[in-house]
Amino acid sequence: MPNTFGHLFRVTTWGESHGPAVGVVIDGCPPRLPLAAADIQGDLDRRRPGQSDLVTPRQEADQVEIMAGLFEGRTTGVPLSLLVRNSDQRPGAYDEMREKFRPSHADYTYQAKYGLRDHRGGGRSSARETVGRVAAGAIARKILALAGGVEVRAFVTRVHDLAVPAAALVDFPTLAEVEASPVRCPHPATAAAMIRRIKEVRAAGDSVGGIIQCRVRGVPPGLGEPVFDRLEADLARAMLSLPATKGFEIGSGFAGTLLKGSEHNDAFAPREGGGVRTVTNRSGGVQGGISNGEEIVFNVAFKPTATIMQRQQTVDLHGAATELAARGRHDPCVLPRAVVIVEAMAALVLVDHWMRQRAQCGTFDF
Repeated sequence: MPNTFGHLFRVTTWGESHGPAVGVVIDGCPPRLPLAAADIQGDLDRRRPGQSDLVTPRQEADQVEIMAGLFEGRTTGVPLSLLVRNSDQRPGAYDEMREKFRPSHADYTYQAKYGLRDHRGGGRSSARETVGRVAAGAIARKILALAGGVEVRAFVTRVHDLAVPAAALVDFPTLAEVEASPVRCPHPATAAAMIRRIKEVRAAGDSVGGIIQCRVRGVPPGLGEPVFDRLEADLARAMLSLPATKGFEIGSGFAGTLLKGSEHNDAFAPREGGGVRTVTNRSGGVQGGISNGEEIVFNVAFKPTATIMQRQQTVDLHGAATELAARGRHDPCVLPRAVVIVEAMAALVLVDHWMRQRAQCGTFDF
């Protein structure tokens, strides 16, 4: 079903923005994994609202509760159920949206698909749904770290027309460098300009979008499938399932179309200590749909937040032209809080492919 993601490591998220709670059920988590709520809470704290003056002021503690699948501090192999309660609901702020569709939001399409919708904050289409993804991703991240020292790091590289200089994106940033700024851009000068821009558009009742880059190191060669479940295809599917995403590119991406094959090809060379490496990484760590052992590098484009505090032309449930001035609490730019969500989805894809690789190619010794 469309609310479930993954093959062997399967997650199903549930809940709405202004319902009593949101959460996730994880099926296929390996047994005997040491796990506590504290392993999950750190990532939820990075995603939660109200953490700075750049994001929605909605106040949610987002404290995770592990309801099932854990015994004496270890996973049991049965489904894990995680719950986060909603405490700061203000559904009255959305009364006008019961009858009117917000431009570029999911209001109209949900109504067209189901014949009804939860208008309170977008219901299921709200980014509040990603609480479950982040919680599940924190567990996937721990499995990857224990299995092979895999590190997943996402960060903001562009807000509106403000971008980190290309020369500054050479190194894999530390978590401390990303978290040093509330906009989660590891380049201090650009981060300061981004913060000013977000505050300017918020004061004008407007919004901006941008780009998040994600890098993953420590992934062994061999993850991914050769045709329909190519690793980059599953990463793209995961990222484009996130609210407000409008684009995905891996490695050289669209810029690679400007190169000739002789300029674009990643030459192979012996890896120090044994194995194979590539001299360059324009493939972004994936070739033929399968990881090659290099750093996985991809970009995700996020549109400006659809709900803005300006009057806009729209229609109502009956198709009549009208105007809407949105109320409620919304992010003027989704990118600062989306960083950890991108990391979570990358971790979910990778742990699922790692398990699939072990199941097919690591079980039998012929």
